[in-house]
Amino acid sequence: MKYEHIRQEAYDANMQLPKLGLVLFTFGNVSAVDRSLAVFAIKPSGVAYEELNPAKMVIVDFEGNVVEGSLRPSSDTKTHGVLYKHWDAIGGIVHTHSTYATAWAQSQLDIPIYGTTHADYNTVDIPCAAPMSDEMIKGNYEQETGFQILNCFTKRKLNYKEVEMVLVGNHAPFTWGKNANKAVHNSAVLEFIAQTALLTQQINPNAPRLKDALIQKHFERKHGPDSYYGQ
Repeated sequence: MKYEHIRQEAYDANMQLPKLGLVLFTFGNVSAVDRSLAVFAIKPSGVAYEELNPAKMVIVDFEGNVVEGSLRPSSDTKTHGVLYKHWDAIGGIVHTHSTYATAWAQSQLDIPIYGTTHADYNTVDIPCAAPMSDEMIKGNYEQETGFQILNCFTKRKLNYKEVEMVLVGNHAPFTWGKNANKAVHNSAVLEFIAQTALLTQQINPNAPRLKDALIQKHFERKHGPDSYYGQ
């Protein structure tokens, strides 16, 4: 019962991934954290979504050690742990191999900010972290993936509270948010932005980036001090 709340949160969020078309087979995972207990619940490795239930969510600490659960946690657990450990405002994390976001990650390119949908969530291009070095690959790979993301944000001077999504070069996307549900929301938004950016480039290879006035207008009306979007 001690961890039931994050098990349920992680389960509910994981079950949204196939419904939203963000995963194929078991290519994805969601975690939900309890910072007061310094643990998070995450999907078990390689278990089909139709076989999941809240009790199967694995409880781990920020180092990736299993605290409670009979199944092995996701192979990406240590990546989640690094992000939780270093970014203390995150409440949930999502990793998928969704089609369009993964294609951009494999291209090793940032997703340019072409339109107002993108600007509703970010004022910058969606970053693609540089591919991992051979030294990092030979080390603790999943843990190093977390540092790959951290290094990208540090190098580019990005605020993880404002930019809640990233592409990992040659790999796939990660998103996060104040809770697991918001992280899933961001994952779906990222996939939509990735798809429409690709279509934009196909329609007009010389399409310009969205102008600054529109970027600021759309972001501020949703997230600024005088925001008026929604109820």
